[in-house]
Amino acid sequence: MASVNKVILVGNVGKDPELRTFDSGTTKASFSMATSETYKNREGEKVTNTEWHNLVVWGNLTKVVEQFVKKGSQIYIEGKLTSRSYESDGVTKYITEVRVNDLVLLGGRRDDNAGGGNQHDNSNQSTPSTPDTDVSSNDADDLPF
Repeated sequence: MASVNKVILVGNVGKDPELRTFDSGTTKASFSMATSETYKNREGEKVTNTEWHNLVVWGNLTKVVEQFVKKGSQIYIEGKLTSRSYESDGVTKYITEVRVNDLVLLGGRRDDNAGGGNQHDNSNQSTPSTPDTDVSSNDADDLPF
């Protein structure tokens, strides 16, 4: 039986992306995203739960992130969960991230120079260490919801 590792999120960017270029020329963008759900508890009070997600973007899609994604931007992403560990002060730390393959700028809270409604596809990656991607644009009418 095949397995599936797919994440779909719609939310707001929590901080401006950090961009990094490696010696090989490969680029990486890292940033956080918040998703929230609101409901009424038994007492009828409005309660909002917010989850924070660590997002990682590789390759050509980082150019789109650099140009258009800012703190507060509302975005739709598709990707997969990845986990890794690292040492910090002799302590092993674990982190779970979403590796973004597709990104749609929804045009929520953003700067005037940031675009909205464009979809950028990063799904043609050759390998995790050296992504080779094509970035495409579609109209807002192509949003999946």
